Order: sequence, then structure tokens, then C-alpha cells
Amino acid sequence: MHNSQEVAITIKTLAKSKGIAIGKMLSDCDISKNTLSSMQSGGYLPRLESIAKLADYLDCSIDYLVGRTNNPKVNR
Repeated sequence: MHNSQEVAITIKTLAKSKGIAIGKMLSDCDISKNTLSSMQSGGYLPRLESIAKLADYLDCSIDYLVGRTNNPKVNR
């Protein structure tokens, strides 16, 4: 599993590739706007519920977000 910094980078990169604004995504998922900043600072990983919301929003698997696979569609 990747660390929180790598998970944040994956989330941001995937959102950008899909043309999704980070602020809107976090707001739509009812996640604090400081979450990705906290993750990038290291040591903070949001609850599984939040990771699941982001995976659903980004149409990818949780495994992809946390670095368990390079295929975003695995386990969907």
C-alpha cells in the first residue's frame, strides 16, 4: 500500500485526467477541502468511507487509489 502522499497524488492525477475540479470533487463527496493537503503533508489517511466515496466519484477501484493495482477497474 502506498503512503498517504502517494494516495493524494493518485487522487489528484486521476481527477485532473478526467477534468474534475478537486474542490468540487471533495465538496460533492462531503470531504474537507484540507484532506488532500493533509495527506500530502504525510501521515494522514482518511477513513475508508471517504476513500470509497472518492473511488466511486472517480469511477475507479479503492485498490487503485491506495496503490494495490495499476488498473483502475480492478474489483469494480
